[in-house]
Amino acid sequence: MNVDAPDLRRRFAVLTTAHVADACLRAGVPVRCAPAAVRPVLPGGRLAGRVTPARHVGSVDIFLEAIDRASPGDVLVVDNGGRADESCVGDLVVLEAQAAGLAGVVVWGLHRDTADIRAVGLPVFSLGAIPTGPQRLDARPPGALASAEVGQQTVDAGDVVLGDDDGVLFVPAERVGELFDLAESIRDTERRQADLIRAGVPLRAQVGFGAYLARRAEDPSLTFREHLRAVGGAIEE
Repeated sequence: MNVDAPDLRRRFAVLTTAHVADACLRAGVPVRCAPAAVRPVLPGGRLAGRVTPARHVGSVDIFLEAIDRASPGDVLVVDNGGRADESCVGDLVVLEAQAAGLAGVVVWGLHRDTADIRAVGLPVFSLGAIPTGPQRLDARPPGALASAEVGQQTVDAGDVVLGDDDGVLFVPAERVGELFDLAESIRDTERRQADLIRAGVPLRAQVGFGAYLARRAEDPSLTFREHLRAVGGAIEE
């Protein structure tokens, strides 16, 4: 899947994962998030790029091979099964990814060399840190470089990964332009709503909350989301 990496980063730079997640809801695209425990190693870290997957089996060579196959702007997504007894990514892998022009690393597992990774500056998301590296060498599974699992999500090169302080989100590469268009619309609506709240116009007034309560009294099946769609609100999707 051809993804224009500079354009992807440029557009995501003025969005959040929350905006894109809401856009997924509006577009009927499944919302696929990494588990909430996957956090940026350096707070404020952001990444956006096509997924380059790798399933860890105990040796760094799988990452070097994945990086060798990757294109500039991709994000290395490492599947270590969410293990909490070993790290699988350290500063050398992160440096190698940076030197190859990758946009970041997402680890379904733990990292180490935290201070050095922060000094490198490449965005890295993981479950946390532990000093020990792997003490095993398992058989390489079929498709070790074809897909990766992150929590309940299975991702591959047909996906784009987005990350910020709210976490990590995966979206289909072929729909990322459409989702960004929707996310920008949602962002703009929410900004206008925030400006009006600061100017003294409560959100309840903006979305006609009193009218919603009156309509719901007549029709108990009416949902707030249905009401918001009718009035152009965007606070829930």
